[in-house]
Amino acid sequence: MDDLSVMAYEMRKDVLDMICRAGTGHIGGDFSVMEILTDLYFRQMNISPELMDDRDRDRFVLSKGHSVESYYAVLARKGFFDIEEVKARFSAFNSPYIGHPNNKLPGIEMNSGSLGHGLPVCVGMALAGKMDQRDYRVYTVMGDGELAEGSVWEGVMAASHYKLDNLCAVVDRNRLQISGPTEEIMHHDDLGQRFSSFGWHVVTADGNDIPSLDWAFGEARQQKGQPTVVIANTIKGCGVSFMENQAGWHHRVPTDEEHQAAVRELDEKVKGGGICI
Repeated sequence: MDDLSVMAYEMRKDVLDMICRAGTGHIGGDFSVMEILTDLYFRQMNISPELMDDRDRDRFVLSKGHSVESYYAVLARKGFFDIEEVKARFSAFNSPYIGHPNNKLPGIEMNSGSLGHGLPVCVGMALAGKMDQRDYRVYTVMGDGELAEGSVWEGVMAASHYKLDNLCAVVDRNRLQISGPTEEIMHHDDLGQRFSSFGWHVVTADGNDIPSLDWAFGEARQQKGQPTVVIANTIKGCGVSFMENQAGWHHRVPTDEEHQAAVRELDEKVKGGGICI
């Protein structure tokens, strides 16, 4: 198992601790997006606590801001803040570690969570980089349910128009949202064709597999003259069998028994080199 894959499984346990202590969170989406965030922060992006004032740092926006618990876990592991403090204060009164990204915290570029805003803002960041002749890259992660927001497609159109090859959008394609399967609510089976018709370079990857993501982000980096979307096929609740592919785990909090069972299963998968079903 890749070292980053092991790290992603370990950080799932941090997410479990956060959510179970606070009694709130979005564990299903946290677990589907974990490998994506891990690969971006530890292998792809030029970003660290020391670089946050560097104008050439890469930029990242978690547009699906409800997966903030996984974001906090990754940022803490990267050195932006202390994971034990996050666990102790997540979603507590007067805590900065609120239930959606808060740009008063180190490492977070913008507040997010109101769906459909991340990509348009990243278009602006990427365009500014082009205008300023900077070499940084801009990344955003969106949920597939989020793609029902019209502002997403305005951003898609603008990114293509300005030929923003320094922009990479990732769709966390877990096929479930809070109210059920995405294909029943607003179908996206032709997602690649849609982005391609707007002039985007389209890459499909296994979003819960680090080597597959490495390849996809490498493809995006080589693309010239157009933005890239990585359609990352993921499993909601990935890593814990009784959470996987269950819409009910979008916003459910595990019981103490479920918490312990989930930790045991994650530990077993690390030892056995296994991944999601």
